[in-house]
Amino acid sequence: MSDDPRRYAPATLRNRDPILAELRRLLPPRGLVLEVASGTGEHCAHFAAALPALHWQPTDLDPDNRASIAAWCDDLPNVRAPVAMDAAAAWPVTAADAVLCINMIHIAPWAATEGLLRGAALVLPPGAPLILYGPYRQDGVPTAPSNEEFDASLRARDPAWGLRRLEDVAALAAAQGFGAPAVTPMPANNLVVVFRRP
Repeated sequence: MSDDPRRYAPATLRNRDPILAELRRLLPPRGLVLEVASGTGEHCAHFAAALPALHWQPTDLDPDNRASIAAWCDDLPNVRAPVAMDAAAAWPVTAADAVLCINMIHIAPWAATEGLLRGAALVLPPGAPLILYGPYRQDGVPTAPSNEEFDASLRARDPAWGLRRLEDVAALAAAQGFGAPAVTPMPANNLVVVFRRP
């Protein structure tokens, strides 16, 4: 048994550089990036090392994930200690220059998505980005067979999980004052979806 608390998500090695390329384009040059549901912490460590002018606040509800995040980011001076946060509840962070959420919406109850949009509207100034990454259903766009299989496996694990319609997420965002999403197709049938408030 290892005493190393770091966790590993296999998809991270595949998607971190394509996501980073988008973040270089979307994030402000300086400020605080609040990452919601940071998971293992591998993404935060990779992005913070590549974008040292930004400060990063990772969060996660799971204490084992927070230990993993701390271990991955221990030597990065621009990463704050991870904090416990439930996207669906009151947020412990009150201001940020960007909010980033990777692969949470489909593996959480819908209330977490509602909380994500509500919380982002409270902490972001006008024009600042809320950046989402993951798989979605889109009206008029055939869902890839791999995403259909993924959706079925998620719903088998928890009926409250599953791929969300992008149009439903956009409607929640609009109710919180965000404009229409900017959508960028990504490898493996994922999307980067960016919302901003005017």
